[in-house]
Amino acid sequence: MKRKTKIDWPAVAAAFVARISHGELHPGAMLAARADDMRERRKGARKPSRWAVAFSGGADSLALLLIFWAEGPGRWGRDFVVLHFNHRLRGPAAGADEKFCAQVCTALGVKFVAGRWREARTGASEAEARAARFEFFGREMRRRKMRLLWLGHQQDDIAETMLMRLARGSGTAGLAAPRPAQAMPGGRWHLRPMLTLKKAEIVAALRAAGATWCEDATNAGNDFFRNRIRRAVLPAWTRAAQRDALAGAALARELLEEDDAALEAWLDAIRPLRADGALDLGKISQKPRAFVRRALHRWLRGQPRAGDLARQGFEALLRAVERGTPTRHSLGREGFAVIRGGALRFERTGKKRGKFLRSVN
Repeated sequence: MKRKTKIDWPAVAAAFVARISHGELHPGAMLAARADDMRERRKGARKPSRWAVAFSGGADSLALLLIFWAEGPGRWGRDFVVLHFNHRLRGPAAGADEKFCAQVCTALGVKFVAGRWREARTGASEAEARAARFEFFGREMRRRKMRLLWLGHQQDDIAETMLMRLARGSGTAGLAAPRPAQAMPGGRWHLRPMLTLKKAEIVAALRAAGATWCEDATNAGNDFFRNRIRRAVLPAWTRAAQRDALAGAALARELLEEDDAALEAWLDAIRPLRADGALDLGKISQKPRAFVRRALHRWLRGQPRAGDLARQGFEALLRAVERGTPTRHSLGREGFAVIRGGALRFERTGKKRGKFLRSVN
């Protein structure tokens, strides 16, 4: 979108939030924010910790920044830091986006911190770029002792993510993304308050408020899977539905998250993982396969020396866990998944193996 030479960003922010009310934001994200605020109050902190707001310069993240600037301090009394990551994959355009973000933040009087991808290379995948971006976010949050990162995902992102993950065969946990409140390592949280808003609503409100924003030229291409979904699949899908398919996907995501949380709570209550790290097969015996699968996933996440397990290998190990018979299954160069004595354990390569009835490869 062509940018105006001079914009009164405080006035734009006020006009924008008048069209997108705070009450329209996702209650799950707002609840997590209030919980963090209560935590600060219980601590009796003289000055509440800052929050982080991700800002790429695009319409969605600009909308989030404007909401925070106009309503955040009054509602939460919190200062916040804007984080921008320059992937350095689009030449001068990437630098122009960073400059635009810095100018908006200067006009609004908020702290702006930019990071740049030093390992950027031509042909980098979407997943690599995303990993680098969130590594920067996490590093800055740790350094500044911030716990909450606010992200500008919206309702269209739910449908796109769901269609992408359906193509690869995700379960409830994967299909429940992106979540309004997502727990991260180190006690940090990622919050997405705009999952209740459609992209078209956000863009219309920004235009009416007189805002301009950055347009990533790569979004117009078909190099990335998400772009192909966004440009070709999603429009055809919503037309074929002849109803509000985006709202339907958002509702399905909510229901999947509820189911996922229920399974996690059930697993927590049964506590199949022993203190020594072994998976107690007796506690999951005769349980539904979805439950056993989840228990096995949790056990694997607790094995730092285990290599990546392909889907076929995971399914073979799952069948062995369901049978409960003595089994030895390779988990990469450093060890094996071993079933013995009613438990699943990780054993390092070179350890005395004993006798096993079956071997799964």
